[in-house]
Amino acid sequence: MPAPTPDDVRCATETLTQLTEHLRENPNLDEAIALMEPLLDEYTGLPVQLGDTLRALARAVLAHPDIPNRTAVHALVDDLRTAAWEQTDQHTLHYTLDDLRTLVWSAPSTTAGP
Repeated sequence: MPAPTPDDVRCATETLTQLTEHLRENPNLDEAIALMEPLLDEYTGLPVQLGDTLRALARAVLAHPDIPNRTAVHALVDDLRTAAWEQTDQHTLHYTLDDLRTLVWSAPSTTAGP
C-alpha cells in the first residue's frame, strides 16, 4: 500500500467537514446515525484510529536519529501519547450511538396514519 499524501489526509478531513455540514441540515435520524456508524465503530472508528495514529507519530519521532534535543522531544511525545489515550477513550461513543438508535426506533411515529 502506498504511503498517504498530505492531500489524501486533507481529503479525509474535507469529507468530515461535509458530514458536519450535512448533519447541521437536520437529515433524517436514521440516515444521520448510519453516517456516524463507521466513524464511531468501537474497533475501527475515528477515536481508535486517531489514537493509533498519534501513537505511531510518537514512535516515529522517537525513532528519528536526527532529533537534536532528546529531552524536549520526550515531553512532546508524552503529549502525543496522552492525547492518544484521550482519543481512544472515546471509543465508547459507539454505545451512545446504539442507545440513540434504540431510542429513535422505539419512539412512536409522528407521521399521519391512513
